[in-house]
Amino acid sequence: MCGCMPSSPPRPSLFWFRRDLRLEDNAVLALAAGRGGSLALIYVLDPSQSRANASHWWLKRSLAALNADLARLRQRLFVFEGSALDVIPALAKRIDAERVLWNQVFEPEQRKQDALLEEKLRTRGVEVETGQSSHLFPPGSILNKSGQPFRVFTPFWRSCRRSMPFHAIAPAPKHLPPPLKLDGHFDLDAQREPAWANQFALHWQPGERGAKRRLDDFIDNGLADYGRRRDLPGVDGTSRLSAHLHFGEIGPFQILAAIEKKRLIAAGIEDGCEKFLSELGWREFSCQLLAQFPQLDSLEFKAEFRTHPWRADDGAVKAWQKGQTGIPIVDAGMRELWASGWMHNRVRMIAASFLVKQLQQDWRWGLAWFKDALLDADLASNAASWQWVAGCGADAAPYFRIFNPVLQGQKFDSDGSYVRRWVPEIGRLDNKLLHTPWLAVEANPSGYPLPIVNLAQARAAALAARRQ
Repeated sequence: MCGCMPSSPPRPSLFWFRRDLRLEDNAVLALAAGRGGSLALIYVLDPSQSRANASHWWLKRSLAALNADLARLRQRLFVFEGSALDVIPALAKRIDAERVLWNQVFEPEQRKQDALLEEKLRTRGVEVETGQSSHLFPPGSILNKSGQPFRVFTPFWRSCRRSMPFHAIAPAPKHLPPPLKLDGHFDLDAQREPAWANQFALHWQPGERGAKRRLDDFIDNGLADYGRRRDLPGVDGTSRLSAHLHFGEIGPFQILAAIEKKRLIAAGIEDGCEKFLSELGWREFSCQLLAQFPQLDSLEFKAEFRTHPWRADDGAVKAWQKGQTGIPIVDAGMRELWASGWMHNRVRMIAASFLVKQLQQDWRWGLAWFKDALLDADLASNAASWQWVAGCGADAAPYFRIFNPVLQGQKFDSDGSYVRRWVPEIGRLDNKLLHTPWLAVEANPSGYPLPIVNLAQARAAALAARRQ
């Protein structure tokens, strides 16, 4: 007769969803599923995060989509409100968790939180396992020959392409361990939504399934011609994957794998592939910049710009926000942002340049508005892009490079389809006058405002301010 003590059943595991709201290519979730024992799946909604911005609209639906996908595996997602530093240790204690697992988020405050949380859990005897699923390279890992972070995009991306790791896409689990019942969870459905979000659903399908459909459609119909069409806001020439990427409904390796697969079976798409991959590269570069310069969203990367004499004009900022500047391509972009939670990338540059150059407003005002209004408001990409336009960021456009919004509109919206969609009150003007409606015989057609600045004078004033 054996005197061995029977082995005790495995204790539960707790997996914390963050910017990885998907089942496929989520290696840490697969790790949690393979540990045995029950599995609690949670999301923690920090009360310090705004509930009134556009991204909250997306998050609410993305979590609902994830929960529906989990239900098909007889699991469920529990949403809790509070600081992760308090919520997760309390839950781990309540369920007697053996381990807590999560994917890292590489924003400065999140990294500090993660370090404190890991220490707190380990002190209590709880194992911690982490990974990352949101980037091709862990931020801070790509260095130049001197062992320093890159400050220029082209050599950074060239180095990335040479050292691109092999990454096998982990399939979505077919089975998950049984769930645990957790009381006290948060009712996300009861939360109010942004007042302007009523049209968002016409444009987007949040969730992993929506992300895959968007990627498949782009690979089949947009990739080959991406190099030519990506700068044309009046056509559907971009992937529109940015919000799906931000929330982790799809990962960059999945996109990379889909592109490489298409390359094997289609000819004449090399230019489109490389240009689109470089957009992923800019996303990586922005996160690397944030890793080396945590104040990227609040302080100029280039020290010489920290005393720049920005103007303060609330009226000009509000006209810009509302799409009432009298500059059609700028107003079209700002109205598209308000209606859909997204703006075409070329128009983002034009609108941003107009705010910081012609209007001479602090780039941080623009960053804050985009943070509230964009569904894809990624901290690193948003901050790096605004600093790039303002001339104060890494590898930035020189300050004296000031977009002329009229010429930009005439070049990239030559048929006027974009402006006519979002600024319909001037839609009857012919293409010659559409981007300069103030030159029409009726200088204020249908109540559309006159320009709030003289573009030539504003350009000269911006250059003079930089020389001060």
